[in-house]
Order: sequence, then C-alpha cells, then structure tokens
Amino acid sequence: MNYVHAVRAEVTKITSTRIWWILAIIMIAYIALVAAGGGFLINAVARETPLGDVSVPRLVYSFSSSIGYVFPVLFGALAVTAEFRHKTLTPAFLVTPRRATVLWAKLTVLFVMGAVFGVLSLIAAVGPGALALSFGDTGTGLDQPETWLMFARILLAMALWAAIGAGLGVLVPSQVAAIVIVLAFTQFVEPILRAATSLADWASAVGRFLPGAASDALVGTSFFSITQPGGGEQLPWWGGALVLLAIAAITTAAGYFTSWRRDVN
Repeated sequence: MNYVHAVRAEVTKITSTRIWWILAIIMIAYIALVAAGGGFLINAVARETPLGDVSVPRLVYSFSSSIGYVFPVLFGALAVTAEFRHKTLTPAFLVTPRRATVLWAKLTVLFVMGAVFGVLSLIAAVGPGALALSFGDTGTGLDQPETWLMFARILLAMALWAAIGAGLGVLVPSQVAAIVIVLAFTQFVEPILRAATSLADWASAVGRFLPGAASDALVGTSFFSITQPGGGEQLPWWGGALVLLAIAAITTAAGYFTSWRRDVN
C-alpha cells in the first residue's frame, strides 16, 4: 500500500505544478512547426530525388521523437531536482520511510508522463505533418499498420526519455547543472558525436549506442539517421529500447546510492 500511496502523492505533486504543461505547450508548438515545414520540404525533395526505401510520412511523423525527446528528458530531470531544491523530499521520506519506494513511485509516474508527452508530440506532428503531406504524392501513410506501430514505439521512446531524465535528476540533484547537462548533451555534444562516428565503419558501430541513435533505432527512422554521411546500420528497435532502459537504470541506480540516500540539506 505504501507504493500505491507514494504513486498518488507523486501524481498530485507533478500535476499541481505548471512546468509540465508549460513544457508541453512549447513542445507542441515546436514540433507542429517543424512537422509542417518538414512535410512540405521532404515532399518537394522526394519529387526530385527518390529516397529509396524511406517512408516519407513516417519520416515526417518521427519529428515527434527525434526533436521532441528533449522535453520529456528535461521534464523528468526538473521533476526530481525540484524535490531537492524545494526540500519536498523531507516530508515524502517522513511519510514513506523506504526511500526506494518513493523513487520507484516517482519513476513510475514520470514514465507514464513521458508517454503522455509522446501522445501530445504525435498529435503535434501528425496533424500538421499529414496536412502538408496531403498536398504531395506520397500520401499520409495513416492507412498503413507500420505507421501505427511506429506511433507505439514513439510512446515507448518518450516514456524512456522521461525515465532517463529522472535518473539524471537523482544523480545530479542541482537543478541548474541538470538543465545544462540535458541541453548541452542533446543539442550539441551528441549531434557532434553522431556526425563524427558516422564517418568510419568502426566508429559507426559504437555511435549507434549513443542515446539519440538508440532512440531513432527504437522509433525506426529519423531525419538525422538518413542524413548521416556514412549511413550506418541501426540497432534493432528492441536493441534501441534496451539501450535507453539501461541508461535510465544506470543513472537511477548511481543516483540512489549517492544523493538519494543522503540526508536532504
């Protein structure tokens, strides 16, 4: 019962703050703009240059995760670091002395919230994206089972990204440091590493285990993957999921045995 009560408490804490819907609004606007513009642009390119086996509709819809993943990971990190910053972990540990139970409850709720971000990101990508695609010859792809399977994998990817953010927040309790790490890695460090590792076969074999590459593999396609100079073989979708799950587990476990078990100052 302690776990159930802890989950309820986490739901109340998260939904009573403004950060989740502020991030959601920004994410929806951003993805909708990119999906609409990307739909028109990729349609135009596909008319002049065949994209081979690449599904144009699924490529457009994948913007929901390929550029939207930063929002659930940032939300997960903020949700945890806010507890340290505002000292709300102290009453939580008094009500539920088993700190592992509190952590599991938080991870559960943030995992589900990541899937909610996934639903919102899909709405933002599919609506404008399908409208843009309807002006071309490729179709919307919404009548294809593969498209809907990709949607399900996007939900899983976004949920895992939220868990990774939570793990990072447990490991790095400083809110400012966590934000800097998330933005620096997702917007600068990893894109540079992925571009660099795509230049050689041996490096590409290593680069596919990077978090963003694993996420693209889980989803099945992304604009970044098809524009890499060396191409390169992706992990299977389940391999990408395991990489993200491993990152979330390692960061959470490391944080649990360091900052989470210490007294809250």
